[in-house]
Amino acid sequence: MTFRNPERDPAGLPLACLPAVVLDTETTGLDTKVARVLQIGAVRLADGEVDDADAFDRLVDPGISIPPTSTEIHGITDADISGAPDFTGVMPALVDWSGGAVVIGWSIGFDLAILKAEHERASLAWQAPRALDVHHLVRVLSPDLPDYALETAAAWLGVDVMGRHQALGDALVTARMFLALVPRLRARGVMTLAEAERACRGVAPQLEDETRAGWHDVAAPALEPSKQPHIDSYPFRHRLREIMAAPPVTIAADATLGDALAAMMKAEVSSVFVPPDATAAAYGIVTERDVLRAIAGGTAGVLDGPVDQYVVRPLVALDQDEFVYRAMSCMSAQGFRHLGVTDAAGEVVGAVSARDLLRQRAASAVALGDNIDAAESAATLGQVWSALSTVVRGLVEDEVDPRDIAAVISRELRALTRRACEIAEAEMADAGKGAPPVPYAMIVLGSGGRGESLLAMDQDNAIVFTEGPAGGEADQWFEQLGTRVADILNEVGVVYCKGGVMASRAEWRQAAAAWRATVADWVRRGKGEDILNADIFFDGVVVHGDAALADDLHRAAVKAASGSRTFLQHLALNAAEVRSPLGMFGRLKASSGRVDLKQSGLMPLFGTARVLALRHEVRARSTPGRLRAVQQATDSDSGTYDNLIEAHKVFLGAVLRQQLQDLSDGVPLSNKIVPGSLTAHQRQELRWALNQVPEVANLLGTPLHG
Repeated sequence: MTFRNPERDPAGLPLACLPAVVLDTETTGLDTKVARVLQIGAVRLADGEVDDADAFDRLVDPGISIPPTSTEIHGITDADISGAPDFTGVMPALVDWSGGAVVIGWSIGFDLAILKAEHERASLAWQAPRALDVHHLVRVLSPDLPDYALETAAAWLGVDVMGRHQALGDALVTARMFLALVPRLRARGVMTLAEAERACRGVAPQLEDETRAGWHDVAAPALEPSKQPHIDSYPFRHRLREIMAAPPVTIAADATLGDALAAMMKAEVSSVFVPPDATAAAYGIVTERDVLRAIAGGTAGVLDGPVDQYVVRPLVALDQDEFVYRAMSCMSAQGFRHLGVTDAAGEVVGAVSARDLLRQRAASAVALGDNIDAAESAATLGQVWSALSTVVRGLVEDEVDPRDIAAVISRELRALTRRACEIAEAEMADAGKGAPPVPYAMIVLGSGGRGESLLAMDQDNAIVFTEGPAGGEADQWFEQLGTRVADILNEVGVVYCKGGVMASRAEWRQAAAAWRATVADWVRRGKGEDILNADIFFDGVVVHGDAALADDLHRAAVKAASGSRTFLQHLALNAAEVRSPLGMFGRLKASSGRVDLKQSGLMPLFGTARVLALRHEVRARSTPGRLRAVQQATDSDSGTYDNLIEAHKVFLGAVLRQQLQDLSDGVPLSNKIVPGSLTAHQRQELRWALNQVPEVANLLGTPLHG
C-alpha cells in the first residue's frame, strides 16, 4: 500500500490553504538502507490551521531488536512495541488517513527513504507523495542561521518545541513551523506549492548531501496528479440568455391553483411566475411540485383555491449574462429546481429549470461556484484557486475561446472579492466594530471589471460609500474593511496591487461626492497618472453592496469623460502607444527570454476600445463588446474591427497557455510569454496579431507612437 495521487494538481495552490499532512517517523537508526520504522506520527493541515483533533499516531513492530543508541534518542523500547502491528499493518491505515494530500516534514527526504525501503522489504509497490521539506524552506529564507537543527529553526520562527523525538510531537512542531513560514515566504513572492518547490531546488548543496546519504529527492514533484475527467466545457461557454425559456410563463396572484396547473401544461413547463402586485413587492414562483403537494394534502376543491397561497417569494434569479455553470452551482447549493433570469434592469425576462441543465451537470462546474459561495474563512477561499486553475486547464485543452475562459476567471475573481467582503464584514462584527455605518459598494476595476482577467491576478478594487468626510468615522470603518479584504485576497492568491489600486488606500475609498470631484479632477487635468487611474476606473463593476450607488457614479464618470474632447484625446494618445516586439523579418524580440504581450498587444487594444466606448457613450465593458458596439454605432464595414477582435483573442490565448505552464513550473505568473515554447503555427498566428495592433491609430485618429 503506497501513497496516492492527489485528486487534482496542487501546484497552483497557495501555501496558506494547502491541504497537507505533516509527517514524522522514529526509526531504529539513521542508515536509510537498514533502519526500520518504529513510530509514524502525522497531523493534518486544513484551512490554514493544524487540526489537532485529526492526528495519526502508530507504533510499528520493526521485526528486530531496537538498538540502545536509538532508544536513548526517542525512548521507544522493545517492550513498547510488543504487540504492535508490523509495517504492512500500519501503512494502509496511513494511506487511507492521508488520502492524496501533500506530505510535509522536517528533513522529510529521510522519512520517505525509510518508508520506501520498508515497502521494498515487504514487496509492496512504492509511489512517493508530493512532498515539501520545511528544512529546505528555512534554508531558503534564512541562509545565515548558526545551524539548521530543528530547535534552532523553531526558535527563529518563534515556535515552542514540545514532544521532541516522538513522531507525533515532531510532526506538530513541524506543522506550526510551516505555518509560521508561510507569511515570510509570501513576502518573498513564494505563494504556491510549485513556487515553494522551485525555491527549494535552489539549496543545491543541501540536496547533494541528502542524495549522498540515500535520502529521497523531494526537490521536484515525485508524481503526477490523477488524470482528470474531461471537463464538459458547455457550462463555461454559454450564458443563461442562450438557454432560458423566454418570455417566462406568468399568472396573476388572484388566479386559481388550477389555472396555474393549466398554464404549465399548455406551455409544457414545470413552473409559473407570479408578478409583483399591491400586496407583494417581489416576483414569486409556483412549481408543479407545489401543485402535487397541494393535491396530496387531500383538501377538497384545492385546485379552485387562490394560487397566492402556494407562491414562494422572492423568486431567486440570476442575470441573463451569467454563465450556465453559475446557475448549476446555485441550484446545487440551495436545492432549487427553478431560477428566474433577469435583464440588466432587473426585470424578469426568462426561466431556467433543472431539466434544462440536467445534461450539463458537470461536477467541475458545480464545484467552482460552490467553493467560493460556501467559503466561511479566508483559508477555505484558497481552495478556489486550485479548482479554478484546474477548470481553466481543461477548457484550454478543450480549445474553448480564450475570451470565454477570461470571462469565467473574471466572474470568479469578482465572486472572490464579494465573498472576501462578506467574510471581512462578519469578522469586523465579531470584533465589536459593528455593521457598515452607511451604505457602500465594492467595485472591481480593470481587467476583472472588463471580464478579461487571466491567471496572473492582482487586486484592482475601490469602495464608494454614501457620505462622510475623508478620515471620518465612516471612512475609518471602510479603511479597516478594505484592508482586511486586501489581506484575504492576497492570502488566497490574488496579490496586492503593485500600483496600490485597492480600497485599503484613501484615494480608492471615498464618499460618492468625493468620487465625483476626483473624476472631475482627472478629466480636467489629464495628467499621466490621471489617465491611468481613469482607465482602470471606467472598467469598474460593482460586486458587493449598493449597486445603484456604484452605477450612478459610473454613469456620472462616463458622462464627464465623454464630454471632454481634450481628456479623450489624452486617453487616445495613451492608447496609441504601441511597443512592437517584432524585429527584422518578423522575428520576436525577447527581453530576458520573454515577450510582454500586455504591453505590446493587450493594452493598446483594450485602451483603444475604452476610448471609443467613451466617445460614443457605449456601456459595454469588454474589449470585443466595446469594439462591436462602436462598429455598429458608426455603421462601419472596416475589417479593422474584426482583425483587432481576433488579435485580442490570440493574445489572451498565448498568455493563458504560458501561465498554465508557469503555474506547473512554479514560475511567478505574468503576462509575458516564452517565444521558444510556441509551435510554428502559434508563432505565425502571434506575428499576424502583433501586426494588427498599429491599426488602433486609424480608429483613434491619432499618430502612432511607441
